[in-house]
Amino acid sequence: MDQPASKQLACVLISLHQHGIPRWFNYNFVEASANVALFIPVGFVAALAFPNKRWWQIGAFGMLVSGCIELGQFLFLHSRFASPSDVMTNTSGAVIGALVAVLATQRRRPAAFRQRASQNL
Repeated sequence: MDQPASKQLACVLISLHQHGIPRWFNYNFVEASANVALFIPVGFVAALAFPNKRWWQIGAFGMLVSGCIELGQFLFLHSRFASPSDVMTNTSGAVIGALVAVLATQRRRPAAFRQRASQNL
């Protein structure tokens, strides 16, 4: 658990569970959801910055960035630990962001451009 917020998050989760929120909504779920959510902008911005790249290439970029972050945690932050599941959830967020960017930009393009873009998917 992340030390600064773990106690507060545990209290919030206990309160939510007492008010009917299911037990599967726990620390692991919150952490995984946060990892996905934090990488959606990475994928979105990368897809806009590199419009010729396919969504899976943006996902690979997200995986590379996440892998570097996890390696940095492993080497330099001994109070935290590197996790392959963090890389997976971060990559998922980058892919979601890339797909949202593709969908958002396709709606504003003429039909000929949309057809070419859909071939890239």
